[in-house]
Amino acid sequence: MTFSRPGRYASPAFESPILRHRPMSTEPLIVLTTCGNPGQAERLATELVETRLAACVNALPHASSTYRWNDTVERAEEVVLLIKTTRERFAELEARIKLRSSYELPEVLAVRVADGSQEYLDWIRSSLEI
Repeated sequence: MTFSRPGRYASPAFESPILRHRPMSTEPLIVLTTCGNPGQAERLATELVETRLAACVNALPHASSTYRWNDTVERAEEVVLLIKTTRERFAELEARIKLRSSYELPEVLAVRVADGSQEYLDWIRSSLEI
């Protein structure tokens, strides 16, 4: 499927000049996960930044989640984490989230960054260099 709008990029990923010239491994990602309480979220965010798996983690408290689990509709208050990383660091980041999560099935969703401030994207990459 191709999306076309006048004045916009004509591909599903809305490919920008920034994406065309970026090696796949340094492609920026925003990873979403949830934690059961603020303490868990703070510990995970700190660990991800300290180990250079994330350049930045935003914690959004008081997220009201509604979901189906074991054939029952459940509701919970959670902390959503927005994690800025790169494709190169994703596998290790995912493994760390799964290791530290208190959930049986942790949410780990990676979203490609279609475009952004070049300076900010460069900062994400440089923050993850070991």
